[in-house]
Amino acid sequence: MTDVLSTPPRSQWRDIWDQFKSHRGALIGGVVFMSIVVVVFLGPLIWTIDPTHVEIRARNKSPSFSYPFGTDQLGRDMLARMMAGGRVSISVGLTAMALAITLGSSVGLLAGYFRKLDWPLMRLTEIFQSLPLLPLLLVMVTLFREPLAGAFGPEKGTFILIVGAIGVTSWMATARIVRGSVLALKEREFVLAARSIGTTDFKMILRHILPNVISPIMVSATLGIAAAIITESALSFLGLGFPPDFPTWGRLLYDAVDYMQQYPSRVIWPGVAISLTVLSVNYLGDGLRDALDPRIRGR
Repeated sequence: MTDVLSTPPRSQWRDIWDQFKSHRGALIGGVVFMSIVVVVFLGPLIWTIDPTHVEIRARNKSPSFSYPFGTDQLGRDMLARMMAGGRVSISVGLTAMALAITLGSSVGLLAGYFRKLDWPLMRLTEIFQSLPLLPLLLVMVTLFREPLAGAFGPEKGTFILIVGAIGVTSWMATARIVRGSVLALKEREFVLAARSIGTTDFKMILRHILPNVISPIMVSATLGIAAAIITESALSFLGLGFPPDFPTWGRLLYDAVDYMQQYPSRVIWPGVAISLTVLSVNYLGDGLRDALDPRIRGR
């Protein structure tokens, strides 16, 4: 009896970690994603070749010790371009996800907590959901590419444009998920108790509502990274993304289409990188969803 009473209670985060460890796919996905992040961000410290350096005499080289991934039609090192493209693609995914999560969480919190804001905000969400995504992105890129490039430069302006376009068109699912969670939390005893002692709406949302909707927000964030990377790759593949001398995985695919039959590896490398990143992030999101859901945890 004494041993039972002296045993310290298990923390919630310990239970979450134990449940996450039991999801083999999530563990593998996390390791693969972190490995890709380490390679693309720290790899240039070891492989110091400039990804934009043109060496005509070394063009169209097959994979070798000097060029592990070969070279392209201008003699640029494909390994260096793959790492540079990965930095851009992953940065776009993370930044666009942060923007979408911020917008979606804010709309969901306000719509779920304030009854007067529920109807207009949800109608706004439905309007955005009804718009065709790809044509809307194409229109935004066409309209704002030149003004942003003139204000911030071609590379930075395109980055702001792509991140803004993806983030503004990707927040609706998060808003609906957060709103549903807030509507359920509003009727819980601890919220009613906090309201009875005069807690202001701002403190109520910040201290009681928001910490309890972190779980669905985190799951939505992981899935949003994968969606943003795919969207950026699709835009770059269509030639509407970054400039030709600013590589991304989608841009590398676009540049390799004309040489697909002669040099298929140029399509394989960026395609495999995109697939592995998206698949690992999706598995990571599945594991977080199972670990953070108290109804599943402990099974």
